[in-house]
Amino acid sequence: VMSLAVDIASWALILAGSFFTLVGAVGLLRMPDVFTRMHAVSIIDTLGIGLLIAGMILQAGFSLVTLKLLLLATAVFFTWPVVTHALAQVCLQEDIQPTLAEDRRELARKRFEKQDGRRRPSN
Repeated sequence: VMSLAVDIASWALILAGSFFTLVGAVGLLRMPDVFTRMHAVSIIDTLGIGLLIAGMILQAGFSLVTLKLLLLATAVFFTWPVVTHALAQVCLQEDIQPTLAEDRRELARKRFEKQDGRRRPSN
């Protein structure tokens, strides 16, 4: 009975991880710019891979495979956010701007001028 419960939980995690990986991949293809694509990839690496690895850990039981999966999850969770941040910084340095429906920076600048009564220096 316990083995059946572990199998059900494991497959539920694997299916949920597969779903989030698929949703993130579709988002990666459909998003308009590099910044929103990075957000779609963050769904893949945090939810998708995390749930997949958790499901595989349940399937593996307590073994050396579990330790290897935990090391893999640790590497993914600590390195991918750093890589994503570095990529975003390079995009900003290369003056790649996000595609926005409205430019909220300009709205904030106008709101500041209205409240303060003076012009704020632009970047």
